[in-house]
Amino acid sequence: MINIKTFLFPFLLIVLFLSACSSKHIPTREQDYTYTIDDQALYDEIISMDSTFFRAYNNCDMDAQTAIYADSLEFYHDKGGLMTSKQELLDATKRNICGKVTRELVTGSIEVYPIKDYGAVEIGLHKFHNNQEPSGTPSNASKFIIMWQYKNAKWHITKVISLH
Repeated sequence: MINIKTFLFPFLLIVLFLSACSSKHIPTREQDYTYTIDDQALYDEIISMDSTFFRAYNNCDMDAQTAIYADSLEFYHDKGGLMTSKQELLDATKRNICGKVTRELVTGSIEVYPIKDYGAVEIGLHKFHNNQEPSGTPSNASKFIIMWQYKNAKWHITKVISLH
């Protein structure tokens, strides 16, 4: 006769092992997350500033870019590293971007959040197009974060995180 304990213990051990090893998908974030604008006036203002800045970027208006970048700029690029010199960033833009690259905002991707006593943070997606490639060449969307400081009745970009 078979001892129940002798049979049951290994069986339960195998079941526990298999259940522990089974993979179950656990989402790391809400799948149906929807951004809701908290402050419409602030959102509209940052969207306008984004448009103003990147119109200057796309048209190589270095004076407008100079006016919008803060003197204490920090520019973090996942491939290029950290740049903290406003003038070096402007020089690099003039040398490597002007007439060669244009930025396209991914429609509907912008999120804007107020930062108390500072300004706002803008998070979104954009694409960069190499103007030396044939028209219609696909470009992948990449994430960006821009810190906007409101000081002396003007908006300035103080920090940029650009991820590709």
